[in-house]
Amino acid sequence: MSHPYEHLEPESSPEDATQRSGFHPVNIGHLVMGVAFLGLTVVWALLVSDAVDPVDAHWLLPIPWLAAGAAGLVATVLRGRRRRPVV
Repeated sequence: MSHPYEHLEPESSPEDATQRSGFHPVNIGHLVMGVAFLGLTVVWALLVSDAVDPVDAHWLLPIPWLAAGAAGLVATVLRGRRRRPVV
């Protein structure tokens, strides 16, 4: 009699173990939007808690977008470096 969940176990081979790099593939769009959402949440929290005056907040609003763009650029560069074959 076989195990009822036997067909659900992943098949692994010695080749799979050598190809693992330890990095999880990153969806860059999700990363960028997550950083932007987190940054806008921080800006909102600062405004609501009166830590920043709303009149002076005009310099604070672009920071989440700049941080999200920078995170996307870094992720893109790092992804490109890993995919190149070593010569």
